[in-house]
Amino acid sequence: MNNLKENNGELSSNKQPLFRPINYILIGVCVLFLVLGYILISGGGSDDPEVFNPEIFNARRLVVAPTLMLIGIIVGVVAIMFRAKK
Repeated sequence: MNNLKENNGELSSNKQPLFRPINYILIGVCVLFLVLGYILISGGGSDDPEVFNPEIFNARRLVVAPTLMLIGIIVGVVAIMFRAKK
């Protein structure tokens, strides 16, 4: 039972919280990038399966949206691994 102190019969821990507010802000940015990427990649289909819609191959769906999602994943990893110096 290291890192535990007894105060008036109750055990309390001296540990710092796992995440600091900056970590939660970065996780929010991560989620924002991912949601924005999914919104940009959606749509472009045709209502009639016999009609081809070339809109599914535009730059927004092939470049911009996956790039935003990749940035979101990287920010998420950084958010989890980031430890602010005291």
